[in-house]
Amino acid sequence: MRLVFQQELHDVQDRLVESAELVVSAITRASEAFRTSNVSLAEQVIADDEKLDQLTVALDELAINILARQQPVARDLRIVVSALRISASLERMGDIAAHIAQLARFRFPEKVVPRELRPTFDEMAAHDIEVARQVVELLRTTDPRLADSIRAEDDRLDELHHSVFERVLGEDWDQDAAVTVDTTLASRYHERFGDHAVSIAKKVLYLATGDWVPETIDD
Repeated sequence: MRLVFQQELHDVQDRLVESAELVVSAITRASEAFRTSNVSLAEQVIADDEKLDQLTVALDELAINILARQQPVARDLRIVVSALRISASLERMGDIAAHIAQLARFRFPEKVVPRELRPTFDEMAAHDIEVARQVVELLRTTDPRLADSIRAEDDRLDELHHSVFERVLGEDWDQDAAVTVDTTLASRYHERFGDHAVSIAKKVLYLATGDWVPETIDD
């Protein structure tokens, strides 16, 4: 029975990694669609979000089944419960990628943000893609050094997000209401993506080291 239980825990980990890989694909394609106003690519991202949702449901059902049948305790219990919360964060990251794609589709054939802010959003996208890749590796290896790297990426995303707000709130901002709303939303989506990655990193770090860092974002 113990061998079966350990195999089920490995299965949970494998499914988390699979979900994280789908998130990498989603944010990479959503960023490209956002940058180039590629409506076809944006629609692919939106449609494919259902795959991640289905995988999340299947993983949650597996975790709940393990809780009911195996009644894990101590670290094994923390692993299963953490998997449920990590799965929710991954699903939300996929949703955020879809939201970014939706902005690109809605604004087609125009670009979502003004020309002067496009380099900033390109950098935000690069950090989002990198943080998603690091989440995959973190879930695969539980290497605590990756948690520090993810936090560093998120810190830079926060800085860029604040710079966008400063620009939008500046006296020389002359864009209309629709562009202002879209720019603000897009910046928030990119920044929030990193927040969820940090949330995952904290949970994995806790499982690896036993040191708990309180959550600082809304779930």
